[in-house]
Amino acid sequence: MKTLIEFINDTQSDFPYATGEFTRVLNDLTIAAKIVNREINKAGLADINGYFGETNVQGEDQKKLDVFANNHFIAALKHGGMVCAIASEENEGLITYDNAYSQKGKYVVTMDPLDGSSNIEVNVPIGTIFSIYRRVSESGPGTLTDVLQPGNKQVAAGYIIYGSSTMLVYTTGNGVNGFTYDPSVGLFILSHPNMKIPENGCIYSINEANYIYFHKGVKEYIAYCQEDDPSTDRPYTTRYIGSLVADFHRNLIRGGIYIYPGTFKNPVGKLRLLYECNPIAYLAEQAGGIASDGFRRILDIKPTELHQRVPFFVGSTNMVLKAQELMKVHSAKEVGIVTE
Repeated sequence: MKTLIEFINDTQSDFPYATGEFTRVLNDLTIAAKIVNREINKAGLADINGYFGETNVQGEDQKKLDVFANNHFIAALKHGGMVCAIASEENEGLITYDNAYSQKGKYVVTMDPLDGSSNIEVNVPIGTIFSIYRRVSESGPGTLTDVLQPGNKQVAAGYIIYGSSTMLVYTTGNGVNGFTYDPSVGLFILSHPNMKIPENGCIYSINEANYIYFHKGVKEYIAYCQEDDPSTDRPYTTRYIGSLVADFHRNLIRGGIYIYPGTFKNPVGKLRLLYECNPIAYLAEQAGGIASDGFRRILDIKPTELHQRVPFFVGSTNMVLKAQELMKVHSAKEVGIVTE
């Protein structure tokens, strides 16, 4: 029964960024996660369900829990003082702090405070996704330059999934570990050490309602998944929850691929590079999987704006490689991807 903080302390030598400041950032994130978890668990009994009455920068209607989660993660990171800037899905611009203590913070955080919130009322697992980077500016309020770093510069990434149990899954670049929240003692306990995604899987996760808008490479991969070929355990099973955290968490454990491609209607897809694709990609690679936009490694893409979107293929190595093979039958130019 090893707690999160005990685990970090016991493995300091394995994690180059496991300093006291870094540990405090993770601790701040878990404090906010516990508060959000409490509200989610009583959502049906309290006035926390439903819409907040405003839209966020993505043009999406905000749920009350979206706003609640966003406010508490921002407050927890501000209180800790180790973070000089935050980029959140719910805020149009960069969040910085005006107090001198936070301006000395060594880290920046990007986050989706409540992924899958459209599923709140139907009791489907939802989650929080986060990335942690070391700042590149020397002092003062955090800047866009601090945040617009490629995913290969992440020092940590993870998610909290609020489901039948609440779990924190994270990496600092030396494997992936999962911690289950024990509400009786208020602690995250190591439950899934050294998580590995199977090299082959039998689950594909994609919103096939958009099928008529998919490019030919995506359609061919879906056809490949549905073919009867016992030698490769096909046909695969389709499972799509509509919550990135929940879909990826299942595929991480059982093996599978998650796809949110670009389409003729939305060439760059829906998911955001900084606070959805980069952290999930880092976790996937650390667990032995692959993440790409169909052509390029996600972690090598240099972001140019806070809310940049990219197509996303992530999961078991052989499944993603096969999808990329079929995508590359058509040029990157045809599907609206710039590879340079």
